Amino acid sequence: MSLSNEQFERIATTVITGFLGSGKTTLLNALLRQNGMDKTAVLINEFGEIGLDHLLVREVSEDVVLLNSGCICCSVRGDLISGLRDLFVRRTRGEIPDFDRVIIETTGLADPAPILHTLMTDPLLTTKFRLDSVVTTVDAVHGAGQLDHHPESVKQAAVADRILMTKADMVDDATRTALENRLRALNPAAPIYPVVNGDIAVAKLFNAGLYDPATKSMDVQKWLRDEAYEQHGDHDHKHHHDHSHSHDHAHDHSHDVNRHDDHIRSFCITFDEPIHWDAFVTWAEIFTQMRGESLLRVKGILNLVGEDAPVAIHAVQHIFHPPATLPAWPSDDHRSRIVFITKDLGPEVIRESLYHLNAAVTETTENSQNDPNTAPEQ
Repeated sequence: MSLSNEQFERIATTVITGFLGSGKTTLLNALLRQNGMDKTAVLINEFGEIGLDHLLVREVSEDVVLLNSGCICCSVRGDLISGLRDLFVRRTRGEIPDFDRVIIETTGLADPAPILHTLMTDPLLTTKFRLDSVVTTVDAVHGAGQLDHHPESVKQAAVADRILMTKADMVDDATRTALENRLRALNPAAPIYPVVNGDIAVAKLFNAGLYDPATKSMDVQKWLRDEAYEQHGDHDHKHHHDHSHSHDHAHDHSHDVNRHDDHIRSFCITFDEPIHWDAFVTWAEIFTQMRGESLLRVKGILNLVGEDAPVAIHAVQHIFHPPATLPAWPSDDHRSRIVFITKDLGPEVIRESLYHLNAAVTETTENSQNDPNTAPEQ
């Protein structure tokens, strides 16, 4: 679980998702014109769909072109894994310019989870690429209706690290505020930026991951953003016996008129007492096998029994990314903090199951230590 400099050498990858017509193409065009984007590779489904023809300089091969901004644009018609691998191999051979960032643009109806799973599990990709951020575009004009009628749209907003409210100049303040409040209820931790014609600084979208390449360090607060749940006013204390308690900050969507929103829960669970790694692994195995579809996204920093440094965990539905031991705690707060975005799964069953599993391992460990038959010989 150790963390090495190899983490920082991996290529930062941003996934841009959003419903049909929400402005992904406009955003990409605007981003690629900005300074500092010349070492970026863009993966799209088809060149014709994305509409970047006016930026093309020359075709390197059938599926790779160079843009006048210096960026590489690659059409991925088939497997994302083979596309990313091929891009990396061509970079290594010098067939295409060097790049230090990849942007993957999804189709409007796409569930982003399979792409995130690919980045988290493929043996080659996990050693060469790292997920930096999920950026979701939401149409300010049609976004509310899309959230009402399309569960994919709700899920895209729920799993985002950054949400862009596009066409923000085409609606009045009341409409914009209502949509923003709805998005914030779905995903309190994701900053929401109103955008017109894709005009937004790249710094607001990138470097949202755990690893900050600029400082070669970990920025837990920027990545986890657990304080957003307290700021949102959904702070509920739950005490367990005399020696441990946890807090969760959960959203009550009973006031929402939309049934898709009703299924999404966003909360942070905090444990004061250290967690046994065996207990957490057992919990993760049970929940990913039985309720994986309900765990839309999980991020956390764990205080483990026997470990001085925290361990970062990250999951998307039934896939957990390999954990990483961080060099040090980001603050004096050494409690385990786990942020959940779930579907049809509340904080109570998660909190209680992890607590009782941890208590069982603690009891087993203490009994073993007190059993004279297992005591070491003097």
